[in-house]
Amino acid sequence: MSVPSLRRESTPATLTVFASPTSWIESDALAQCRQVAALDGMVHVAAMPDLHPGKGAPIGAAMSSTVLYPFLVGSDIGCGIAVFPVRLRRAVPEKLAGRFPDLDSPLDPVRDADDPAWSVLTGDVPAGHLDGLGTVGRGNHFVELSRVGTVFAAEHARRLGLDVGDLVLIVHSGSRGLGERILRAHTEVHGAGPAPDPAAYLARHDDAVRWGALNRRLLAARVAYALGFEPAEPIVDECHNLVEVRDGTYLHRKGAAPGDGRDVLVAGTRGTPSYLVTGHAGPDANHSVAHGAGRKMSRADALRRGRAKHTVEELRRTPVGSVVVCGDRQLLFEEAPTAYKRIEQVVADLESHGLATPVATTVPLVTYKTPDVGSAARPQRRDDRRGRSRR
Repeated sequence: MSVPSLRRESTPATLTVFASPTSWIESDALAQCRQVAALDGMVHVAAMPDLHPGKGAPIGAAMSSTVLYPFLVGSDIGCGIAVFPVRLRRAVPEKLAGRFPDLDSPLDPVRDADDPAWSVLTGDVPAGHLDGLGTVGRGNHFVELSRVGTVFAAEHARRLGLDVGDLVLIVHSGSRGLGERILRAHTEVHGAGPAPDPAAYLARHDDAVRWGALNRRLLAARVAYALGFEPAEPIVDECHNLVEVRDGTYLHRKGAAPGDGRDVLVAGTRGTPSYLVTGHAGPDANHSVAHGAGRKMSRADALRRGRAKHTVEELRRTPVGSVVVCGDRQLLFEEAPTAYKRIEQVVADLESHGLATPVATTVPLVTYKTPDVGSAARPQRRDDRRGRSRR
C-alpha cells in the first residue's frame, strides 16, 4: 500500500505533519509548530494527527533540538497512560460506578497507613513529593474501566494477555504538582528560554517521570481494592510528556508517546473506543506516535456548545452505554466526546503513515473524572467525615 504524501512546511527546522489531507488541523496549532521550529537549536518538529494548540507550545508534537527547552514539555512532566489487566466476574457499569473510590482525596502516609494500595510502592516516593499522591487530577485525566472490543492483531494481543471481552483499567495521569513546581522554578528565572543546566533539569524531570508512573500504579491499586480484584502490573505504561536524550539531541514530547517498537494506548473519549497500538515510528516522526484523539474545541467552546445541546444527565451516559463519574458539571461539558477529534481518523493517519499498527480497541464501561459527591452510592470523603476543609 502506498504511503500518502506528507504535508511539509518551510521553516528553519524541518516540520512534518503526520495527518491526511482530510484530517482537520487547527491553524493555531500549525503556527505554534512553526514558532517552535524557529527556536535556536531546533532540528525537527514532528506533528501528530491529534495536534492542537497548547499554552505556548503545541500538544501532539515531538520536537528534537540541540537545546533543552523546559516549556516545550510543560508542567505535567511524566503524564502518561497505563493499562492494567482486570479480573472481575461481572462488570455492571452502574454498580461499579458507585464503588469507585474518591480519587480526589490524596493518600496520606500517616492517616492512610493501612490502605492496601501502598503495597505497590517499592522504595521511596520520588523527590519525597507526597502532595496529590494517589489522585487523578483534572483536565483530560481519567481512570477508566473498559472492555476489550475488536482485536486486530490476535497474536500480539495474546502476548499482552488480552482477548475479546477481557476487562482492563486505563489510567491517564501525571506528576500533579511536582511537574508544575519544576517548570515554575525554571520559568520564574528563565521564562521560555533554555535550561542553563540541562543535567540539573533532567534530574528533577526524571523524578517527575518516576512519580507519574508510581501515581498511575497507586490509582490502579486504589480502584482494584475498591472494586474487589487484586492489583496487577501494567501491561502498557508509556509517558507522553517528557524529554529524552536521543541521537545527540533533546527529544521533547508534548502529548506524543514513544513509538519506537512500544505498545501505546491512544486514548479516545469517554464515549468512543480507545486504540491499543504498537508503534514503529522512525526519525521522520521523531520516533513518536499520537497519544489521543486531540481536542477540536477549546474548553470555552465545548462548554458553550455543550450547554446548548446537552443536559448533565445526558453526558453521564455515553453513546457506547458507559457511565461517567464526574461531580464537576463544567468538566462534564469541557470533556464531552464532541470536543475531540475522531479517534478512528487519528489512528488511521498513524497507520497510513507507517507509524503504528492497531492491536485492539477498548470500549469504556465506567469513566472516572471526579467524585460524584451528589451520589448516594458514593462514600463520603474522609475529610468531610472528619470535619476538615479540603484545599
